Amino acid sequence: MERSGASGRCPVQEQRARWERKRACTARELLETERRYQEQLGLVATYFVGILRATGTLRPAERQALFGPWELIYGASQELLPYLEGGHWGQGLESFCPHLELYTQFAANAEVSRTTLQEQLKKNKRFRRFVRLQEGRPEFGSLHLQDLLPLPLQRLQQYENLVMALAENTGPNSSDHQQLTRAARLISETAQRVHSIGQKQKNDQHLRRVQGLLSGRQAKGLTSGRWFLRQGWLLVVPPHGEPRPRMFFLFSDVLLMAKPRPPLHLLQSGTFACRALYPMAQCQLHRVFGHSGGPCGGLLSLSFPHEKLLLMCTDQEELLRWHHSLTLAISQKN
Repeated sequence: MERSGASGRCPVQEQRARWERKRACTARELLETERRYQEQLGLVATYFVGILRATGTLRPAERQALFGPWELIYGASQELLPYLEGGHWGQGLESFCPHLELYTQFAANAEVSRTTLQEQLKKNKRFRRFVRLQEGRPEFGSLHLQDLLPLPLQRLQQYENLVMALAENTGPNSSDHQQLTRAARLISETAQRVHSIGQKQKNDQHLRRVQGLLSGRQAKGLTSGRWFLRQGWLLVVPPHGEPRPRMFFLFSDVLLMAKPRPPLHLLQSGTFACRALYPMAQCQLHRVFGHSGGPCGGLLSLSFPHEKLLLMCTDQEELLRWHHSLTLAISQKN
């Protein structure tokens, strides 16, 4: 009889039961985390945005630069939460999707927000005192404003994971399957756009930093429009004589070799002078030594139409990282 009962279980029913368990678990996590998210959004909206508007501690343009569409994002969460609490997942998330553009706007403003916060904390004594006072409220626990500002972008990643899981574990015959599938797709597309915006902002930071390290007329505009990959010291091995240390900056399309300015240089101490710019589209790369994986480093041979460059690195791990980055740059241009 036991064997008959075991063999009588329906695989379709078992699959539906698994879907339902996973769906219930995901739905519960989405609801609980949305409540916490909305609470934290509300803290910033009430104790920072609202009071700053009322007191005039920051000018409107500065306040907008710092918080972007924060209050609109808070409002979108307030609209979504009642749907989730009522179990109307598909309807709620579908009505939430038109607000996703707010997250793209927020991401585009993220670098301006960070810069504004740093500048205002540094130069605005009244604002600095206000921030310390608000962060000391018991509602914030140990959280600081700079910890809370990235919250919407972190939540977008959670939305992508949770809504995707919710859609995947909702049966195709369910009344909200299509709504959840559409919402998961739209949220995923928004998350990809936000990721691209973040990557570009990081690259722009690197480019500004590298441009600040380069000096001289040849250095002007060298980093404009490029993607930064890595930098570091390598030894240039000449046909005759001793290897010479040089700083190399690798971008997606070129390898820049630079020489440090003399420490006692009156105006440009601590910067680098550009010595050569090598196009990666014309590069052929070979690892001469360093195949064994030992700690002794090795050599990289870079061949260009009119020049051959032999670079030495005494650190095997660093050599492998350079080899990987150079290979990546060459593959992008071919």
